[in-house]
Amino acid sequence: MRVYLPCTLPALARVATVKELGPAPLTGYAVTPALTEWYASGDTEELEYVALTEAARASLRMLAADRADGVEVAARRVVIAAEVPDDDVGMGTDLRERARVRLARAVPMEKIAAVHVDDQAAAEDVESALAALPAADGGDDDARFTVDGAEAHELLWYATQEIPDLVG
Repeated sequence: MRVYLPCTLPALARVATVKELGPAPLTGYAVTPALTEWYASGDTEELEYVALTEAARASLRMLAADRADGVEVAARRVVIAAEVPDDDVGMGTDLRERARVRLARAVPMEKIAAVHVDDQAAAEDVESALAALPAADGGDDDARFTVDGAEAHELLWYATQEIPDLVG
């Protein structure tokens, strides 16, 4: 099953060093039965894009958490796409997050298919989204619009061989 796992550049550097994403359990996003039922008119590519977008939103929250902990992290969302055995994937029951899954095991480097990362041109909008996140969570519609503005930027696709260049 293709699973999209939210990440950050420092976490991706750890993946490059230890050759796996972990420890488990890991939260990811995938084309689940609940997502397929909810988005009945979508084809596989559209459904995978929804899962990727959900993972990018989670990456934004990881960036905010890192910064709250004093970690210096670039304002770039990161999503790791991995092919994992179906048996390692647990489906959630939260109807608000239909694509959310849990992985029972760490993901070895050889299961990583690609990495999706914001272009540096997105940094200003990602910074604005990070600043607006608390107000957006509090229900402020203008802040929500700012957070959604980060999603106007498509994540770029990188092969696993390019990870050292991304984190170097």
